Amino acid sequence: MTDQAVGGGHLPPEMADGPATAAPGERAPGVRRDGAAARPAARATAAAPATGGFAGRRRELKALHADIARAGLDTLSGRKGARSRVLLIAGRPGSGRTALAEELLHELADGHPDGVLRATLTGPGGEPADTGRTARELLAALGRGAVPGAAEDELTGQLRDALAGRRALLFLDDAPGAEQVEPLLPDAPDCLVVVVSQGPLTGISDVRPCALGGLDSAAGVDMLSRYAGPTRITVDPRTADSVAEECGGQPAALVLAGAWLAARPMSSVADLYQALHAVPLPEDLPTGARPLYRAFRLVHDALPPPAARILRLITLAPAGLVDAHIASALAGCSVAAAATTLGDFTALGLLRPAGAEDDGAAAGDGAPDPALRPQYRLPGCLAPLARDLLGEHERPADIQLARARMLERTVRLLQSCRAMAEPADSPARHKVAGLPRSLRFSSRAAAAHWLHTRRGALLDAAAIAVADGELDTLDRRLMAALTRTLLAHQGPEAAAPDLYALHTLVLQVAERRELPREKAAALLNLADLDGQAGRSTQALTRYRGALEAARSVQDPVATGRALESLGGTYTTLGDWQRAADWYGRALELRLARGESGDAARLQGRIGGAHTYAARWGEALKAWRAAVGTYRRTGDVAGQARATGELARVQEYAGRPEEALRTCLEALGIARKAVDGRLEAALQLRIADTLERLGDPAAARLHRAVGERLLEDHSQ
Repeated sequence: MTDQAVGGGHLPPEMADGPATAAPGERAPGVRRDGAAARPAARATAAAPATGGFAGRRRELKALHADIARAGLDTLSGRKGARSRVLLIAGRPGSGRTALAEELLHELADGHPDGVLRATLTGPGGEPADTGRTARELLAALGRGAVPGAAEDELTGQLRDALAGRRALLFLDDAPGAEQVEPLLPDAPDCLVVVVSQGPLTGISDVRPCALGGLDSAAGVDMLSRYAGPTRITVDPRTADSVAEECGGQPAALVLAGAWLAARPMSSVADLYQALHAVPLPEDLPTGARPLYRAFRLVHDALPPPAARILRLITLAPAGLVDAHIASALAGCSVAAAATTLGDFTALGLLRPAGAEDDGAAAGDGAPDPALRPQYRLPGCLAPLARDLLGEHERPADIQLARARMLERTVRLLQSCRAMAEPADSPARHKVAGLPRSLRFSSRAAAAHWLHTRRGALLDAAAIAVADGELDTLDRRLMAALTRTLLAHQGPEAAAPDLYALHTLVLQVAERRELPREKAAALLNLADLDGQAGRSTQALTRYRGALEAARSVQDPVATGRALESLGGTYTTLGDWQRAADWYGRALELRLARGESGDAARLQGRIGGAHTYAARWGEALKAWRAAVGTYRRTGDVAGQARATGELARVQEYAGRPEEALRTCLEALGIARKAVDGRLEAALQLRIADTLERLGDPAAARLHRAVGERLLEDHSQ
């Protein structure tokens, strides 16, 4: 396919003058608070649509306000209810239910100073969104962190705690059912929950429903006029009424019909009516779905074949988010041509912008950044129709190839993004300088912005490829690149929740393809995060699995790490005997490989475990071994620390004179190592020992020296 074939120049010439207003109706998935930059939840968020585009529904809006003012079943006694009030706006996709919800939220915002939280509970493929991930992103929007790998119940409980005492609006869009809504409902009577769904929320008490049908004729004609202009509507008002009726009064269908007419200034409203009526319908299509089906097929079939193919392929975009890079990779065309086509789709009502901020000027100085491109989203009501066309027109092999191109492009962008976190003269920056300009970022801030706004889509891209099972090589590259990029820009602590998800995906691929090394690495990483989150039992299970996988391929590095980690986890649990045993196994491996530095460290850990268990003989033996190993390797500082610990154990064992001699020996070694802090600690310990031995004068002298050293090194 040539670049020209997919560019906007091959759409009807008059299309460039069509309206660029986002289509009212269904909203893009996501989570937002107070209009700030979106953080991906179940899916990435889009900006709230402009309220100036709201048409009709004044009666429904008035009814919703009346429901808010009316006492609930749990407030009839005069006491406030324990939970938030729930308003349900029910209607089929394309009925304008989300636009109505947004208008309501706009009117209620002043009375809720804690802002608006948004989440979409259905993914772009029609699957229910993960409730735990939605809760995590809502917590992030509230400025609350959550431990990586936390269970869904724990996350939803934290969300309820975070909303307690707040006066906020919670908007849950496109809810599949009550089971996705109920866990997210706050125990906060001053909060209000607005839910958009296709059906009732059976099981949730005191829900106030507002069912939507089609717009009345006047509102439908007004929407057509907004897109097609008033002249042709005024000339033929009866046919305009017929078009509104043919569209079932559904805002999404009216937008598509109006945009189709706007792109054809020589066509009349009668031409539009005839074209809609001529669209063939499947026999099993429900009556209520026919208007939107006709309008979408009318617009799709009028597109040039290359542009129509792009429209079908963007249903493969992760998280439903598409930009020029994604569209370019999917279709195999240039980035510039893809950008033009996406703009044309927006004018036709097929796409809507997915963010209020301008990605192209996010570099910080207002200059467009070559790698940053505006994001768009296929409206939720249109996505199933476009997916059906994808299956009809595209071969499975072509779909697989498009996915592979998209993953490859994403890997290159991630590499470019990570390089911007490196120094300007680093090899990574020099390597990125050789990439095409469209894949380069102008600054670290621009790269970080790209990563932030695409984070949810990047995670979804990896998950989709893993589920597909045919692109494991590319997916492993993507996950590795994404892991490094998150660490470079966010750091280990902030990136931990996303890293947990990525390591879980790596484990799935490793088990499916029987890759023991990758399996061991994934289990070790997951176990580390489990341990940091306090899930020690789960960490032990994963460390043992990693040990088994590493031993199966004789991987000494992973084996040693697993053995040490098992010892460390048992130390956390206070099981000193098992801790010393696992450290001892790790020590045997280090000694066999001649790794003396690591061996000395492990000897110290064994000594520490025995010390906590009050097994003084074993502890003294381990610390003496550590002192000898540090001496042989020439690590003077390590020798000083180990000698000091040996003195501590001697004192615990009731041998103060021996402890004093050992402590003085450690002090001399610390002076050779020029370790002022250790020297100060040893001076204070000597002072304590001298006091116990009945020599207060010498104790005061050593204490004064130790305190002076501490003061010198605290500045």
